[in-house]
Amino acid sequence: MKPSSCSLVDIQQRIDEVMQFLSVTLPIANAHTVEFYTQDVWKRFMAVSPEEVLSAVTPNSDRKMEPERRRTEPSGTMFGFCSHSNRLLDTHEFLQGAKAHSLPGLEVCMSRSDFLLELQGNWSKSTVLPGIVTELEADEFMNSKKSHEVQSMSEVVAGLARHSGVKQVIDVGSGKGYLSSFLSLQYGLQVYGIDSSSTNTHGAQERNRKLKKFYRVYQKQAKAGRTRGEATAQRGSEKVEPELKEDEDALCVDASRNESQEEEGLPIISSSPAAGRQTELSPDSEELFLSALSADVLEPASPRVPPSQLSDEEKERRKRENVERKAQSRRDGASDVFSPLTSYVTAETELRELITELEDAVMVGLHTCGNLAPSTLRMFVAKPELAAVCSVGCCYHLLSEEFDPAGPESLDRSCGFPLSQYLHDRSCFCGRNARMSACLALERVSLGQGIQMESLFYRAVLHVILRDHYGSYKSDRRVGNVYSKAKSFLDYVRRALRKLELDESKLSDNDIQDYHDKYRPRMAEMHAFNMLKVTIAPCIEGLILLDRLCYLKEQLCADFCVRPRGKGGKTLKEALDVC
Repeated sequence: MKPSSCSLVDIQQRIDEVMQFLSVTLPIANAHTVEFYTQDVWKRFMAVSPEEVLSAVTPNSDRKMEPERRRTEPSGTMFGFCSHSNRLLDTHEFLQGAKAHSLPGLEVCMSRSDFLLELQGNWSKSTVLPGIVTELEADEFMNSKKSHEVQSMSEVVAGLARHSGVKQVIDVGSGKGYLSSFLSLQYGLQVYGIDSSSTNTHGAQERNRKLKKFYRVYQKQAKAGRTRGEATAQRGSEKVEPELKEDEDALCVDASRNESQEEEGLPIISSSPAAGRQTELSPDSEELFLSALSADVLEPASPRVPPSQLSDEEKERRKRENVERKAQSRRDGASDVFSPLTSYVTAETELRELITELEDAVMVGLHTCGNLAPSTLRMFVAKPELAAVCSVGCCYHLLSEEFDPAGPESLDRSCGFPLSQYLHDRSCFCGRNARMSACLALERVSLGQGIQMESLFYRAVLHVILRDHYGSYKSDRRVGNVYSKAKSFLDYVRRALRKLELDESKLSDNDIQDYHDKYRPRMAEMHAFNMLKVTIAPCIEGLILLDRLCYLKEQLCADFCVRPRGKGGKTLKEALDVC
């Protein structure tokens, strides 16, 4: 987004537009798939056929490619919905409304490349940031999906750091430390990675140790490769064998040392006479390193525990571990490599107590789940030492909502949504199912990825069986992931009934199969309905993100906005114009 071109009034106007669209469509997003048949959801919301919906949302369909063929919107409708029955009458109008009320349609977005140019100003795009040691390819160190995210994010963060004139970065929710390590090695930034899970920080420490070793050899071999290339160009076809300076941490080892290296999960690069010295990383060594770094060798992270619930012993243990980790980094001469710290971060966290060497810094978060994303924005507003913030939130279903009808309203304003005073005054509420759908991408779902339709169908039909044969059955037990183990619908139902501890003898195999055969022809309804839910998803996500931007803009009215922030002496207003 480009806040400098959107005033607070502009943002509030966009919010009003999205809320108007969602006032009509949000009930679809909040409809529970489990109750699809028991509540006859299709009939409640739809006055069109599932075939029409699927045709409209399918990529390259004639209906989407030729809008002039659409029928005229019936009178008394809003965004394709009947004003009286609230049922969908015009799929095309609905799709047009969804597109217009997503962030691109609201014209409040700018591309990543344009944003980087905005940060760089008159700098050349090829300009190397201060502190960069050598050009790295992110896929040398992690799988393709993660490397794409890390490389894209790190370029933006480095640009923010340069624009703000700072060299420190605080990576909140750093997890396994991929982004932190890359920022440190690629851009020479001093990075503090904070995660609430000690398992993650210990794992990040170990990965960082391996990464430093690999990186040293990466530098040496890249330099040796350049030397060989220059010498070859000068001497024609004469073979040049550059000598690599021996280093106790180097990974170019003799065959006799390979066994111990394999135990650490490090890449093996042979230096035996038979093999000859390699000046470039072999594919095999890259794969070994990728498996060492990218494999999910950590145990599942334990639930995050707020500091107020930690025992004094646990607080002291974490503090001691953080101090020891910093001391070890100094002994290793790795001050430029990130320091993983264990702490549960909230808006009230005192960063200077956690990081004693803290200077002005950029706060970042890649996949900051649930309330952690709004917490980083609250911290940015409250902490003068934070010169910029770059947060990519995720897991919207984990956001706590202040005006959730299912629970009491929060009195301490610590909920994740709404964040802005503007939406707070309107008691804005989305709902968990709606926020869950906001996590999905229409592009992936339309290609058959992201939603297991058969699994949802099985669960919905099971709900019909429970209603018909077990009355008003309720239990604290959950069906869980029975589908992945089931060989058929019959097997699925049997497994589910056993897990729920219900009497299987009430149903014969034929009874169960009859339910499947009865509802199977209506599976297209569920498929079409879920496609509509996913179509609304970008609008729900847009409302959440506009709320966060509105919150930042609202702070411009506060007294502290005129205080200088960061080494460059920027006010919060100046920081927001580029953040």
